[in-house]
Amino acid sequence: MTTSNGKRHVILGAGPAGLNAIDTIRILGDNNSSITLICDEPAYSRMVLPYYLGGDIVEKAVFTGDSDYFEKQKVNTIFGKKATSINPKAKAVTLDDGNSVEYDDLLIAVGTSAATPPIPGSDLPGIINMWTLDDARKYLSMAGPRSEVVIIGAGFIGLIILDGLYKKGAQITFVELEKNILPRMIDARGAELSEQWMKDRGVKVLTGTSASEITEEPIGRKTLRLSDGANLTADVVIMATGIKPNLDLISGSGIEASDAIYVNNRMLTNVPDVYAAGDVAAGPDIVTGGRASQHYIQPTAVDHGRVAGANMAGVPIEYAGSLSMNVLDALGLQVTSFGQWRIENPDNTVVINDKDGIYRKLMWQGDTIVGSVMIGGAEDVSNLNDLGMIKGFIQAKTQLGQWKDYIQENPLDIRRPYIATKTAEKLLKITLLKKPSAPGGYRYPSLPPDTVRTPWHKILAAEAPELK
Repeated sequence: MTTSNGKRHVILGAGPAGLNAIDTIRILGDNNSSITLICDEPAYSRMVLPYYLGGDIVEKAVFTGDSDYFEKQKVNTIFGKKATSINPKAKAVTLDDGNSVEYDDLLIAVGTSAATPPIPGSDLPGIINMWTLDDARKYLSMAGPRSEVVIIGAGFIGLIILDGLYKKGAQITFVELEKNILPRMIDARGAELSEQWMKDRGVKVLTGTSASEITEEPIGRKTLRLSDGANLTADVVIMATGIKPNLDLISGSGIEASDAIYVNNRMLTNVPDVYAAGDVAAGPDIVTGGRASQHYIQPTAVDHGRVAGANMAGVPIEYAGSLSMNVLDALGLQVTSFGQWRIENPDNTVVINDKDGIYRKLMWQGDTIVGSVMIGGAEDVSNLNDLGMIKGFIQAKTQLGQWKDYIQENPLDIRRPYIATKTAEKLLKITLLKKPSAPGGYRYPSLPPDTVRTPWHKILAAEAPELK
């Protein structure tokens, strides 16, 4: 029952969507309501697991919230328990230990699980999904400095962990069913360039084939029989064949879903007082204006969580929509795609430099950029901030007019049209809450960032505008 002091907010999932919902509820002044956070895992970031695998950070740096943070935010945590069903009529969630938790409003932010194909032998010891912290721990306990590692699947998940394994000296072979790597992230030409970059650095890539069976050798090594008749041997096999939303708990609840839970521009499902956010939700798409295919990315999860949290706190925020985007760094090569990057038409702007590993492609609809693929070193992709400006064009739906001709003639000069069209000003007007995204301090205060201030800091800080 709701008391005079506030609501009972229940949040399922301690990932970026769930934690940002918590922060937003408190930022917006909903301090009398109770918040209960339920998750079968502790709060940690999947995005930093590659750095943990590579030895760049210690394990405790993986976690995104400790007891001090949850106490400060007045959150009751139930970790190590999994929500198994939802009863909207009773407004209650049942847990895997048989207990139930009642709510006034509910946020489903339970994310995804690894999707494993039915390959005979895929359940043998030494075969890892590499999707959770426990998977990373398992790999580190098994792999040696020169372990032979086969990664089944050369998509985003497989390549995002590549650097971590490579830094530890692993000898890596990718096996990809599609004819090119990253088939759901970049086009064939970009994939060709990226694949060559990896091969030049000693990573083997086999495309157009799949593992048909995995067997275990007497000394613990694995043999993979491929569909093209070849055999591979490995010390460790990693399954990176995709992910699937965790939808089992909504069975029988009446919550509308197909491949994900449908939500409106307030993250509300078809069931009153039940919200969904992050990888488990399909919300509005900023480019098409329709319902998005799932955007399995951190920025969308953060936005979803903040919008859901605001509406749970009684602030009616509407979401303009998420942008499909993928960004990864593979052995020093930055690979990105945004928006409707699959569109092919004669207007598309293309820049290719095979020698330096540079590939840029802008997709146009009229005089508006609706998608992009950018590949190259950091000095070409992110350090110039071209990546952010092109993303800004897409999000702001900037009509470039005469600047379209300029970009097509000068595709490496993005800054001038970005400033001239005042795209940054347009983006400022579509911020979500018009407030900082998180309260002061860090969710894990025992691990503050190690900041070294340069002489330029004083100048920059003195000239920074005040937030209003």
